[in-house]
Amino acid sequence: MEKRREVIGRVMAEFLEIPQDLVLDIPKLSIIGRHEIYVENHKGIIEYYPHRLRVNLSRGFVEIEGSDLEIKALMTDEMYIGGIINSIKYHD
Repeated sequence: MEKRREVIGRVMAEFLEIPQDLVLDIPKLSIIGRHEIYVENHKGIIEYYPHRLRVNLSRGFVEIEGSDLEIKALMTDEMYIGGIINSIKYHD
């Protein structure tokens, strides 16, 4: 049932020309060089260390590894992270 709802949402988003991240609650990561990440549509923080940050998503989580990682701004569904970023991994 969830899969069907997702397909219908994608079709409607395309038809109405609405960004899918708004309709389907899909996470959006904007990466600026190796020093900044802006995460939209997150569901909270799972783990936070200066070398690793795990962020909960609507489906799975994202793991950001690096050094001197710092949450610069945290809002209900948006997050701004600074530091030296070495890798970004999605986990389902």
